[in-house]
Amino acid sequence: MEAKAIEWVEDRLRILDQTRLPQEQRFIDLAGYQDVAVAIREMKVRGAPAIGIAAAYGIALGGLAIAAANREEFLTQLNQVIQALADTRPTAVNLFQAIDRMSKAAGRGNSIAEIKRMLVDEAKQIHNEEIEATMRLSQLGAELIKDGFTILTHCNAGFLATAGYGTALGVIKAAKEQGKHVSVIATETRPLLQGARLTAWELKQENIPVTLITDSMAGYFMRQGKIDCVIVGADRIAANGDVANKIGTYTLAVLAKENGVPFYVAAPTTTIDFSLVS
Repeated sequence: MEAKAIEWVEDRLRILDQTRLPQEQRFIDLAGYQDVAVAIREMKVRGAPAIGIAAAYGIALGGLAIAAANREEFLTQLNQVIQALADTRPTAVNLFQAIDRMSKAAGRGNSIAEIKRMLVDEAKQIHNEEIEATMRLSQLGAELIKDGFTILTHCNAGFLATAGYGTALGVIKAAKEQGKHVSVIATETRPLLQGARLTAWELKQENIPVTLITDSMAGYFMRQGKIDCVIVGADRIAANGDVANKIGTYTLAVLAKENGVPFYVAAPTTTIDFSLVS
């Protein structure tokens, strides 16, 4: 897939507007941190890993725009940028991990010019690490998928949500690349229809067979033995392994347990919040 959900282009952040999919592939160039904050709030960028990456680039954009007389004044203004982005999506732990890394990067700089350079470099590093992490977890997860499997997934956890290879959908893509024949049943995922609008679109781009169902149909398909496993992503994972994800995920987990269907969560370590016991 050539389209990129997030891309740094000549000191601008280019995003694929997810609110326009699947009818239109529209890319938006964001020139300031305020634009990034609005894009996150309006879900033009969504998915825990992608939000963290977008926020990191947003902080870099904010830093580049600061005109300060000295280092202390620069850092004071940068903190205002950071706070604006921290307020966008408090449920995404990746957001705060990215913010923490960007803050530490700024603190290491000795001059304003150096801080600005380090902010851009750190944002790019966060992005690259997420790409590598999602590709690796997808390859590992694909080992759980057998040839001929039909997989149920909920919401959207592909390249759109991660700005990388994907998590739940990454596992499915990797299985296909291993030569396995797989098909997907995707829930529509109300109320914003991420499954219908985004997951089905991504899978069609990858030429992976997909059937779209209403959220309430999952139990029927499991009972009929038509689903071999369930794979979802995660918004946040607590230290004990508890998972917070799109509304409806818990229902699918209960249905999977009742019907003896394996249930997997695919997520990078950046989604784990060790500050939460459960």
